[in-house]
Amino acid sequence: MGAIMMVGCASWRGPRRAFLLGLAAMGALGVTLDQWRRWLARRAFSLPSPDASRWALVTGASSGIGRAYAVALAALGYHVILVARRWERLEAVAAQISEAYPVDTVTLCADLTTPEGIEAVEEIIRATDGLSFLVNNAGFGLSGPFATVDFERVLDMVQLHIVATMRLTRAALPGMLARHHGAIVNVSSLVTHYPLPGQATYVATKCYLRAFTEALHQELLGTGVRAQALCPGLVRTEFQASAGIQRRLPSFLWLSPEFVVQRSLRHLAEDRVLSVPGIGYRMLAGLAGVMPRSLLYLIGNRFGMSKGCDGSPMR
Repeated sequence: MGAIMMVGCASWRGPRRAFLLGLAAMGALGVTLDQWRRWLARRAFSLPSPDASRWALVTGASSGIGRAYAVALAALGYHVILVARRWERLEAVAAQISEAYPVDTVTLCADLTTPEGIEAVEEIIRATDGLSFLVNNAGFGLSGPFATVDFERVLDMVQLHIVATMRLTRAALPGMLARHHGAIVNVSSLVTHYPLPGQATYVATKCYLRAFTEALHQELLGTGVRAQALCPGLVRTEFQASAGIQRRLPSFLWLSPEFVVQRSLRHLAEDRVLSVPGIGYRMLAGLAGVMPRSLLYLIGNRFGMSKGCDGSPMR
């Protein structure tokens, strides 16, 4: 019996070793192919040198991720159109950019929760020859049970996160497609992987942005135009600070807007449709795809309404 078992074990070791070696080889091949794809993507898509024809438009540009994106794009040579509701903040960001970089700046004070505000931005998009980069960043958080939260604010959120993004993207695409070059970044959130009670509308609108961008990315393959859904976790912004969230969570969880934007640009050059800055947050996003739904709900309950956050706990 012992001899039979030894033979059986020996006969199993061979196929098992071959199987494991095969898995390792497939993994190595996958990594190699992914690196090769990213190298080709970087070769095929380049961010511009300064010239008179490259323009970028950033919504929510007065602070946080929007401001960081405006500064980063100006550093890359883009002339920038800054859109936000706060005029003084817009002018301050424009002045900072003009002092630091040899690019033009345009400011537009617009409320994208209103049809008039969206139309004003659509008009400037269509009037700007050479608009090559669009960042749909404007957004806000809304906390509370869906049954009792201010429904006008719910509608404002849908208008801002979904309707404005669709309309501005639709306005920008024809010119980009005609020039065979361009990029659209829609700021979504890591919360698209984790359902958060008390954040139902916020999570739903950010899920829409992610799904919309992934589908759009596939539509744009081969056109020279790229689309990315930026899905950051916790980001140090004025909103988070005013809500007191930064004081309640460990400092190592927080990312700076500048870090988030630099990773977004790097991932865009690699043609990654989903950008999740920070290795810890990438792991969380990956784990969400294999976790049982019951565990996702437990995590959501831990960081949703039970945290008592006034607004979105993640961007």
